[in-house]
Amino acid sequence: MSPRRARTAAGAGALACALLLTAFDATAARRPAPEARPVVTRAALDPKLVAGRGAEVPFDEQEAENATTNGRVIGPDRTPYTLPSEASGRTAVQLKPGQHVEFVLPRAANAITVRYSIPDAPEGGGITAPLDVTVDGRHRKRMTLTSQYSWLYNQYPFTNDPQADLLHPDWWITECSCVPADTTPAPQITKPFRPTHFYDEQRLLLGRTHKAGERVRLTVPRGSRAAWTVIDLLDSELVAPPRAVRGGVDVRAFGADPTGRRDAAPAIERAIGAARRLGRPVYLPPGTYQVNRHIVVDDVTITGAGSWYTILKGREVTLDRPAPDGSRHTGVGLYGKSAASGGSRNVHLSGFAIEGDVRERIDDDQVNAIGGAMSDSTVRGLYLHRTKVGLWFDGPMSNVQVTDNVVTDQIADGLNFHTGVTDSVVRNNFVRNTGDDALAMWSQGTADADNVISRNTVQSPTLANGIAVYGGRDNTVTGNLVADPVREGSALHAGARFGAEPFTGGLRFTDNTTVRAGTFELNWRIGLGALWLYALDRSIDADIRVTGDHYLDSTYNAIMLVSEFGVKDQYGIPEVHFKDIRVDGTGTSVVSARVRGSATFENVDARNVGAVGVNNCGAFNFPPTGSEFGLTDRGGNDGGWLDDWLLPNTITCDDRPPVVPPPGPSPW
Repeated sequence: MSPRRARTAAGAGALACALLLTAFDATAARRPAPEARPVVTRAALDPKLVAGRGAEVPFDEQEAENATTNGRVIGPDRTPYTLPSEASGRTAVQLKPGQHVEFVLPRAANAITVRYSIPDAPEGGGITAPLDVTVDGRHRKRMTLTSQYSWLYNQYPFTNDPQADLLHPDWWITECSCVPADTTPAPQITKPFRPTHFYDEQRLLLGRTHKAGERVRLTVPRGSRAAWTVIDLLDSELVAPPRAVRGGVDVRAFGADPTGRRDAAPAIERAIGAARRLGRPVYLPPGTYQVNRHIVVDDVTITGAGSWYTILKGREVTLDRPAPDGSRHTGVGLYGKSAASGGSRNVHLSGFAIEGDVRERIDDDQVNAIGGAMSDSTVRGLYLHRTKVGLWFDGPMSNVQVTDNVVTDQIADGLNFHTGVTDSVVRNNFVRNTGDDALAMWSQGTADADNVISRNTVQSPTLANGIAVYGGRDNTVTGNLVADPVREGSALHAGARFGAEPFTGGLRFTDNTTVRAGTFELNWRIGLGALWLYALDRSIDADIRVTGDHYLDSTYNAIMLVSEFGVKDQYGIPEVHFKDIRVDGTGTSVVSARVRGSATFENVDARNVGAVGVNNCGAFNFPPTGSEFGLTDRGGNDGGWLDDWLLPNTITCDDRPPVVPPPGPSPW
């Protein structure tokens, strides 16, 4: 939920399928040769290229396009609104009924996660369809896939209705380069308009441990309701047995039903009360516990048997009247007390999953898995799935540690530190398929300060950024791996926007790796950088240092510094320092400067640059003295991208340079 507040049914469903299948047919049909050994990747890359960066996870990732299949490989494609563009690595496998894809286990495993897409219902709302799983031709299990939590359409904040008219006809749209409501004759807008958020994932315990080398086959049964099934990837894992908590207050003793048939929320609340009185943790044994509202937590430890075994699962509930915070719905979630009420402290959550039921984006709704204010607290080892936002913290609050979690298939953000979150850490989390910023700090009203986002992996945010910082003081983004942002955002972003407090002190981007990043900005109609610095509400005049980052296979620019055209003569980015950077492949430039300011460069090495090394437009006034953006060469910049003729401020402005797709990254 990063704030992005800027601006016949059967036939529609059939058209959606036709459009996407057309995109498939435009790609080369190719069938990978059978692999004698598994191809394990990280963010669809050779793990050696991203060693030491991103989250350490217990599973092995295998891309479907590297597996054996009698289906059809789709992609690569980075064009929004197509299935390949939202796939990991921008490539996947399409199966028709009767077809399969087969993976070889790289290590012993007893559990898998399948990332997939199936068509929407013609009128919207999703369908279900089967997928058979066999291991070495035996041990058959059947998964039931669903598209009920995917397939959004139209303009922000989107709709589930593929036949809907434009939500904002008074907004400029790139499809006609016009404002439809002000255009005569009115443009014809193809429906469904801007389909997106295609993928979902499911986890499956296999029931026994299978050895390395055994083959996991995913087959679409003949007669499936789904005309096609796209398999993006398979994660395989050896899950430890359920964990017991000795001395814990067992929620079953207070009436919690582990079968999920009865509402468990009152029993869990009674167990929390008893645990606080006794000074003991709450234990959630294996099972599925039905929870359809927020459970408020304060001064308590809640531990499950492991996220594969203990699941809090609920349906979204429409409220009789809007809540004081504006919410029209509620759903499963654990919330600290509001900051206005003093917030919660000493909350420790670990070892369970939260499965939500959020199918549309309503910005006023608090239907997040974890929320509220929790100081001096930890959130560790959770699996957060199908809620609006995985973790949305409303401060002021301090000293929260968010570690070792998996956050997937969110309608909006993965995590957001919103308003005065300080001295906190987000470390070793895996975030995939968010509908807005995957990890964000938003200093609205009160600055976020002294926080660290480190060693996380972010994959395929369908809108906005991988990791975004909106204002604040002395925050650090370090050691992360961010791959495949899809639309109107970037891998790494610092923005003076959304009414955030100014950037003060320092801002550090250190030792991060981005892959296939830098998307197309619909309103500007230009490509963004893998790192995107944006001065909109004010100048970004903190001490910004970018050190040790690797920008791999950037769709457009590796680095972009920009201001909105309407404020280009008011706001700038005075000084940014780049050091020890590697750029391996850009569609256009290493640096795109569209703002007044300056930057220094030291030991910035680049290769496979699509256009000129520096696309320097400055503030678009083009004075005879040169660009309003200056560059300083501090030495060691290899690859010829920062030639002397570009210094200190030669105008090299090409507003929309042609894109030259770079080759895939390789060892340096």
